[in-house]
Amino acid sequence: MKNRVRRILLALVLCVAVSGAALADGVVLTPFGQSPDAMMVRVVLKKLGVDGRLDKLLEADGLQGEQVLITVVAGSSKGLGEAGIDKDAEIARMNSVVAAARQAGMKTLVMHIGGKGRRGTLTDLFIVEAVPMADKLLVVEGGDFDGLFTRLAQEADVEMIPAPSVRETSGPLEAILTEWGVLP
Repeated sequence: MKNRVRRILLALVLCVAVSGAALADGVVLTPFGQSPDAMMVRVVLKKLGVDGRLDKLLEADGLQGEQVLITVVAGSSKGLGEAGIDKDAEIARMNSVVAAARQAGMKTLVMHIGGKGRRGTLTDLFIVEAVPMADKLLVVEGGDFDGLFTRLAQEADVEMIPAPSVRETSGPLEAILTEWGVLP
């Protein structure tokens, strides 16, 4: 009897593990602006049980049947230099990726988690390009200190969801991924 219960429990654990592995294919994550912020979002995803694929230089042909594209917007001159691209090439890359994602029926979540500290001329250029790409927008409150995100979201008719801090993006992110069918 004990062996049978153990086998049943083991089977349940394996089912949960397999269903968790299926979630890994649901999300692809890429920076828009080549800042390291996308890595922080990946940590939040892992805490939610989503092993989203991070591709720093994702191209349109790199989509692998995921349900959701998360792009984390924040400009980094250093990151762009290390990637060997300039701001115009980065904008072209993201336009191409988002167009392919839409054609594939994917949802696009644009996130800004860097707050006021990650804002500036380069980041603002990417923000102006990114917001109209979004199906939803998740922004750490300090990042909208000047109302740029609010104004752009209204103009693009995109729902903007605020979060008090990076750590507190997990609740809204979980709700979005549940709504979009990535999480149960």
